[in-house]
Amino acid sequence: MNRIVPEPLAKLPWMVILLVVAIGCFGQVVLYSAAGGSLHPWALSQGIRFFVLLAGAIGLSYVPEGVWKAGSLPTYAILVVSLLAVELLGKVSGGSQRWLDLGFIRLQPSEFMKPAIVLACAKFYDMLPPNETRRFGAVWPAAMLIGVPAALVMLQPDLGTALMICAGGATVMFLAGIPLRLFVGGAIGAAVAIPLAINFALHDYQRNRILIFLDPESDPLGTGYHISQSKIAIGSGGIWGKGFLQGTQSHLDYLPEGHTDFVFATMAEEWGLVGGCLLILAFLLVIRWGIEVGQRAQTRFGRLTAAGLSTTIFFYVAINLMMVMGLAPVVGIPLPLVSFGSSAQMTVLLCLGILMSIDRQNRKTVGW
Repeated sequence: MNRIVPEPLAKLPWMVILLVVAIGCFGQVVLYSAAGGSLHPWALSQGIRFFVLLAGAIGLSYVPEGVWKAGSLPTYAILVVSLLAVELLGKVSGGSQRWLDLGFIRLQPSEFMKPAIVLACAKFYDMLPPNETRRFGAVWPAAMLIGVPAALVMLQPDLGTALMICAGGATVMFLAGIPLRLFVGGAIGAAVAIPLAINFALHDYQRNRILIFLDPESDPLGTGYHISQSKIAIGSGGIWGKGFLQGTQSHLDYLPEGHTDFVFATMAEEWGLVGGCLLILAFLLVIRWGIEVGQRAQTRFGRLTAAGLSTTIFFYVAINLMMVMGLAPVVGIPLPLVSFGSSAQMTVLLCLGILMSIDRQNRKTVGW
């Protein structure tokens, strides 16, 4: 088979690509059901975007690792300027100012910043001599790289994306060898600052989401309505689910945002615990492959980038699942490749494209 298939195609990780295609197609099936058995308005457009972006991710796999390394800091700088432009010229949608309207396309720079912060921090620690990693000079530049875009995103306001940016950058810092005591100290400082942030820094709706997370039954018909209906939908699915197109919470419009942030609840009601576990397993296999790419990488930049991007995908999945199950406040993080919308889909496939690029350069064997 290796003699028949051209080497550039044979070097692609086809098992992972097929796994991603399976997740994306299953997401379209869920959106088809969420629309009451119709390809419109979600499933068809989601499917077209998915395959176009997947083709783009495969194209990115041919980009040499050195290009990502050379372009990491310039890309970061461009995105910081774009975030500033959002504050000055951004389009307001849904009460938040997150988009740049260029006429022919609307861009959300904060989404691109999620992989960009990983690349920028990996580049910084790749330039830093290993013996300097445990000194203070290895901490504050990376903290500035993370803090500036996170603060700009918080102004939009978008708490979920800001947390994702911080998590991706902090992961690279940890893997680069920053002393654990600094993370423990930071965690203690965050624990002290959280009550102050809840009372003085967060917007009213963000504060209410946290309070509802702590006591979901305090306002079941108001702020707590989303999470209450999500739990009902997931629980009513049981082990095997109610069956395809047989969900009631989403079809009767009890479940808000059943095609975006709470799409997992829509899926779990019809496909049950078994369907949910299989979907989670598929995501975990993709994330595991990304970590293995980092283990095979020959350069410090490649190892840190692969681990950081894999962790970014993990945070997407973990935060969304915790959110819909009531284990975390509702912060507006969609389930990638399944939720309707192009932002998370584009970001995750961009991460996969960069991972395939690093994998192509470091894989020692060629196999179909």
